Amino acid sequence: MSDALRLGTNWVDYLVIAIYFVFVLGIGIMARRAVSSSLDFFLSGRSLPAWVTGLAFISANLGAVEIIGNSANGANYGLPSVHFFWIGAVPAMLFLGVVMMPFYYGSKVRSVPEFMLRRFGPTAHLVNAISFAVAQLLIAGINLYLLANIVEIILGWKLWVSLIVAAAIVLTYTTLGGLSAAIYNEVLQFFVIVASLTPLTIIGLNKVGGWGGLKDKVTASAGGSAQLSSWPGNGLTGFDSSLLSVIGIVFGLGFVLSFGYWTTNFVEVQRAMASKSISAAQRAPIIGAFPKMFIPFIVILPGMIAAVLVNEISDPKNSGGSPNYNNAILYLIRDLLPNGLLGLAVTGLLAAFMAGMAANISAFNTVFSYDLWQTYVVKDREDGYYLTVGRWATVGATVVAIGTATFAASYSNVMNYLQTLFGFFNAPLFATFILGMFWKRMTASAGWIGLVSGTVAAIVVSVLGTDVLGGLSLGVIGLTGQGASFVAAGAAFVVDLIVSVAVTLVTAPKPESSLRGLVYSLTPKSDFHDDSEGKLSWWQQPTKLAGVGLVMVIILNIIFW
Repeated sequence: MSDALRLGTNWVDYLVIAIYFVFVLGIGIMARRAVSSSLDFFLSGRSLPAWVTGLAFISANLGAVEIIGNSANGANYGLPSVHFFWIGAVPAMLFLGVVMMPFYYGSKVRSVPEFMLRRFGPTAHLVNAISFAVAQLLIAGINLYLLANIVEIILGWKLWVSLIVAAAIVLTYTTLGGLSAAIYNEVLQFFVIVASLTPLTIIGLNKVGGWGGLKDKVTASAGGSAQLSSWPGNGLTGFDSSLLSVIGIVFGLGFVLSFGYWTTNFVEVQRAMASKSISAAQRAPIIGAFPKMFIPFIVILPGMIAAVLVNEISDPKNSGGSPNYNNAILYLIRDLLPNGLLGLAVTGLLAAFMAGMAANISAFNTVFSYDLWQTYVVKDREDGYYLTVGRWATVGATVVAIGTATFAASYSNVMNYLQTLFGFFNAPLFATFILGMFWKRMTASAGWIGLVSGTVAAIVVSVLGTDVLGGLSLGVIGLTGQGASFVAAGAAFVVDLIVSVAVTLVTAPKPESSLRGLVYSLTPKSDFHDDSEGKLSWWQQPTKLAGVGLVMVIILNIIFW
């Protein structure tokens, strides 16, 4: 690690960090007392209020990739990066809350793969469970790598030492208290992250002369005025054609990747499933959508500020070089924050990275224990046995994440790597899921064959691209940047749909009597009725709350057009 990035921390900063870790480990110890069954460990006993699961829902996503990746996007591409929030997140979160959470929660499944088991049978379930488990290990590695990177910067330790120490901290509280420990720490981490990054944005804007000064400096930089308009976002997608760029953002990111991630990713859905009622489960992602709208102002804006203030970013960018955008927010923290605020900012980054990794690990241990071990390896044992398996799975996942962390280190912008993974795992799953939920004729064979075909299509497009998979890419198709990931995801979605329809037409469907609660048209609304819903205020009613959220995100898109 170059000394140029070493942060000037002192005892005041270390005290702030130490106080935070006392709270983190304390929450893990307290949560352990509430764990008496596997349901407590994996789903918090389905007992948490909507505001807790809602904040945990968004905090679980507000991890290393969200902070580092989107600040890197801000420095690299500018304002078009808001699409990852206003197009690529909020609409899908609202859809999840209104349409899909009643199915998840009402069916009493313990995971998304278990829903696949009931709808499509064991083969589709096994494919989904394995692909999800692999994805979580890879993404946990991203969070762990960036967490260790911060430890290395602060203390000057070797990266491998930092990896082990960072992993041990997350492992301790996740193993002790399970999902409850992860969720309550995520709520704490949400407030710490916001409190730590808001001063950085304010000080940074003041340094560049406010929003007007930032616009002038960005216009004069290599990025130019195109980085001050969210549309058409050619720099972000890598397309020369503005029309193709808009199609890529709306279809590839806004529909396939976004809906694929938010509606089928068990990391997020697991938080909502821990809620105490159907209405609370529906509100969890909707509540999370409101802070999600405003995260760009404390993540993307600092990246844009770093691109014009920090020499290590601006000099190579303006001279046609390739700066390490992943360090944009770290450089800005180094240059702008005094001691005390420096410690708070570092604490916020540590909180974000631990929230992301803990979310991946807690989702992995649930799927491994319930969907793989209990279903296919050791069946019909007492509940305590699977609780123990879950704790050991947590340990194993953490160890593997130390290895997968090395993959993330090869990417100068980890968001490219993440979007590639989402194209492989989430895009085809969304196609299978949405088709099966709304088309009762779809068969079990179509479920797993379509899923595999879509995944293969995404991999083929990525390998044929220019730089999506680094050294594995052949450069046959002239696709670069995140637009390449959008195309790969779109290919996965379309191929999955076509193959699923074709296979369905030549195979036998399941009897309709077995699809109640799994297919929209075969499920009476009374199945998912919440007895308490009629007593709720308008702002506690999922549909009305989602309507407010949709109007707000449309207004934001118009303002920053």
